[in-house]
Amino acid sequence: MANRHVNTLSSGDPFRDWLVEEVVGNRIHNKQCCVNVFKYNSSHTVCRYQFKGEHFSVMAKFFAEPTGKLKAYNPYKGMMNEYRNLKKAASLINVAKPLAVRKDFNCVLVTEHIPGKSLGWYLKREENLYEKLAAVAHMLRQLHENTQSSYNKENEFRNYQEVMDHLKLDHSTRETFNKLLGEWWYSSWLDREHGCMVHRDVNPSNYIFCKGKPYALDFESSWFEAHPVRDLGILTAELKNEFESHKGGGWKAEPYIGNFLWEYSRGEKDFYHTTRVLPFFMSIGLLRSARLHQSEYRNYLIREARECLKAINRGN
Repeated sequence: MANRHVNTLSSGDPFRDWLVEEVVGNRIHNKQCCVNVFKYNSSHTVCRYQFKGEHFSVMAKFFAEPTGKLKAYNPYKGMMNEYRNLKKAASLINVAKPLAVRKDFNCVLVTEHIPGKSLGWYLKREENLYEKLAAVAHMLRQLHENTQSSYNKENEFRNYQEVMDHLKLDHSTRETFNKLLGEWWYSSWLDREHGCMVHRDVNPSNYIFCKGKPYALDFESSWFEAHPVRDLGILTAELKNEFESHKGGGWKAEPYIGNFLWEYSRGEKDFYHTTRVLPFFMSIGLLRSARLHQSEYRNYLIREARECLKAINRGN
């Protein structure tokens, strides 16, 4: 994720002093140190605060400073929601641990800074990609298996409709999607006894490898009572999209996708079930990506999403 140096804070700055005196505590030695500020491109103001001479940084996300299209939401609620989600996930997997929240600093959430390279970095270079995807698969399985809950199938379909609402599809295309979604709804493919917590924003930039271990970032949009394959579908859609855009064809992602799903699965029966329902969630992932594109590539993603849904007609 790109960042740039935007400021240096000295003793006397209220936010800097709060970080030093109340948040980082004994993690730094020199309480008078200056703090370099690096700003990131994100849907909110997100900055890294580097304590000079200390080899230590924290990340701060300001929920009352949205920079994306979504402006009308409750920043305090968003801050507390991600704080609680991170606390929950941190008991099970490696995450950027939450350190503090504070409403009067524009609803800021402060977390650990995890140094390292993102899954996106390895994806772009196809470097150790099988290994990195396997590590993420094992981490997601750990999260899903240990947050078992009731299952809200209706929410999965409601979200699909919301994603389509954002795309403003023409009437004919929307009707085609609605017909296919109806077939998925009335089949038993997505039925299950238990749901779980899902990361949900399974973007390759949200997985950082530090000392060989994967760490998950950004739990603002996490869900509970969800289908575990949702996370797998979003990530496989990201893989297909990257290979289609930059590597000569989405089909070239298939060996990586197959291996990722096998690493996630507990044997052949589990693998079969996962791959059977994957197209539904991969379709959502492709439509999510379509919101970020225009013209022909947007249309390509919508067509691919529709083809994924047609898997419901390829046998029971």
